Amino acid sequence: MTTFHLAPAVADAFPDTLVAVVVATGLRGHEPWPATAAAMEHLEQRLADGAWQPADENDPRIAAWHTVYRSFGTNPRRIRPSVDALGRRLAKKGALPRINPAVDSYNTVSVTHGLPAGAFDLDRVAGAVTIRPASGEESFTPLGEPGTVEHPRPGEIVYADDEGVLTRHWNHRDAHRTRVTEDSARVAFVLETPHATRDGDLLGTAAGELRDLLAPHTAECTVHHLDPARPDLTV
Repeated sequence: MTTFHLAPAVADAFPDTLVAVVVATGLRGHEPWPATAAAMEHLEQRLADGAWQPADENDPRIAAWHTVYRSFGTNPRRIRPSVDALGRRLAKKGALPRINPAVDSYNTVSVTHGLPAGAFDLDRVAGAVTIRPASGEESFTPLGEPGTVEHPRPGEIVYADDEGVLTRHWNHRDAHRTRVTEDSARVAFVLETPHATRDGDLLGTAAGELRDLLAPHTAECTVHHLDPARPDLTV
């Protein structure tokens, strides 16, 4: 089992934080996922038709994360929240990247709703996962760069386990070690907002849509939540 924890320092600094954790076990990443493929194609077609645009930094959902990033010293126009970067890429290229079905599912839900999303292969996580300020001594190896080692700045909000940092700048980029592949069988997907008062219902809708995409390809899929009133979760 894996425990997720929202550190008091994060809860105090960002008291309206809400994190949805969608846990999938018995994930089957090698079979076709037609609903995910259809959702991606539908979104891309809406973009091409001019019926929809991804949220940008002028949207309050993205602007809220820019404010969060600046609060711990990150320039969000240089190092963007994941959903901001993904939306900009989609707007420019007209298509979402195809990685694998599980990753494609959360990317589609993320950009559809303007909410950051990520995922961890729980069989690669070491100990508990904590959302906390970095000390500056941790190590981080970025996704797709197994030979690179970075050290987050002190005070930067990160997800971390017993072996190191799993995300930098809260939700800018995931770690290579806990990346989700077609072989991942037990995965925690996260969707986040720092403004639950406004966007909590939207987060609930997004988490439900992600669960619905995942469920046909899992043994079990459940939705949980972390916030300052519920800072601990064991899955």
